[in-house]
Amino acid sequence: MRLLLTTFFLFTLTNAKYLSNKSCKECHEEIFNEYQTSLHSKGYFNDSLHRKIADKVSSKKYGCAVCHMPMADNLKDLMSGKARPDIKNPTHTDAISCYFCHTIAYVKKSHKFFLNVKAKEVEGMKPSFYGTLNNPDHSDKHDGLKNPIYTKNVCKGCHAYKINDYNTTVFRAMKDKESTQSCIKCHMPSVNGGNEKINRRFRKTHHSHKFLSLKDKEFRSTGVDINVIYKGSELQIFIKNKMPHPLIIQSARVKYIEATLFKDGKIVWQNYKKSPSEDKEGYFSSFYKKNGKRIIIPNLATSSKFNNIEGNSTKVLRYKVPSGAESLDVSLFAILAKRECSKIIKDLDINYTKPILIKSIKVKINK
Repeated sequence: MRLLLTTFFLFTLTNAKYLSNKSCKECHEEIFNEYQTSLHSKGYFNDSLHRKIADKVSSKKYGCAVCHMPMADNLKDLMSGKARPDIKNPTHTDAISCYFCHTIAYVKKSHKFFLNVKAKEVEGMKPSFYGTLNNPDHSDKHDGLKNPIYTKNVCKGCHAYKINDYNTTVFRAMKDKESTQSCIKCHMPSVNGGNEKINRRFRKTHHSHKFLSLKDKEFRSTGVDINVIYKGSELQIFIKNKMPHPLIIQSARVKYIEATLFKDGKIVWQNYKKSPSEDKEGYFSSFYKKNGKRIIIPNLATSSKFNNIEGNSTKVLRYKVPSGAESLDVSLFAILAKRECSKIIKDLDINYTKPILIKSIKVKINK
C-alpha cells in the first residue's frame, strides 16, 4: 500500500495550470476529434461498463483512477476513499487526457505495474508537452519538446502489466523489453494532415489519435490470420496472432472461434451447441479465482489463468468431425463484456454483450 500511495504523487498536478482536452481543441482540432472516438477518451462518466465494474469493486474507493483518471487533482483522495469522481471536475471527466499523455517525462518499472512519472513544472511557467515530432512548435499554452520515451516506453506506463494486492498477475500486454514503436505502428498509424489547425511547418502527416481498437472494423481484422485443414474426420484450425501482444488482454473481454461444417446446405457439425465456452480450446479468456472459488473481478483474485495465444505465435485447434462435408465456415468473434460479467453487472448496453466479428473464412471442400 505504501508503494501505491507513493505513486499518487508521481501523477498529481504541480502548480502548473491544467489544460483540458477542450483547450487542446483550439489548436489541434483534427487530433481532438480523433481522440474523442478513442477508448482513451472513455472513463468513469462515459463508459458504463468501466463505471459499473469500478463501483462493483468498491462503492467508496475509485481504485481504477491511477490509470483511468490519472490527471485527477485529488487522485490520492479518490484512491483512498476520501473523495468520489466529480462530473464537474475536468481533471476527472477528461479521462486519459491529452495533458496526461503529453507530460510523461519517463516510465519507471515497479513490482506491481510500471509508473508514469510526470514532468516537474515550475510555478507560473507554462508546461512542456512531449512527443515524437522533430522541431515541435511552442504556443502560448505550452512548449513542445521531443522525448525519446515516446518511441520506446511510454505505453508501458499503463499497458505493460498489473499485479494485484494478492500478488496475482491480472493484466499483461507488453514485455519488459518491448518497444512502444510496435504500439504506435498499429494503433497510431500516420494519417494525412498536420498536427495543428494552422500548419505552420507544412507537416504532411500526423499520428492518428483514434488509438485504433476492436471497435474499428478494418483494423481488428488485421491482427489475425485463420487457416484450416479438413481431412477425413479431422479438422485443424490454425489461428495466427500477428500482434506483438497476446490475443486476449482485457479481463472483461472474450474471443472465441465458431466453426461450422455444412452438407447439402445443412449444418452437420459445430464446435459448440449453446455457448462458445463449451469449446475449451477455442474460447479465449481470463479466468480468476479467490481462495479456490471462481470470481469475475480480477482485483480480488488470488490466482489467475489465461487461455490465450501469445504475440506473434500460432495456435492449432484440432477437432474430430464428420467426414464428407461440402463447405466450412470459421469465424473469430470478440465480446467486450463476457457472459460472466453481464451476470453481475446489470443493464449493460447491448454493444458490450453482442459478438463482434473479427475475421471469417469460408471454404469449399473439394472431393
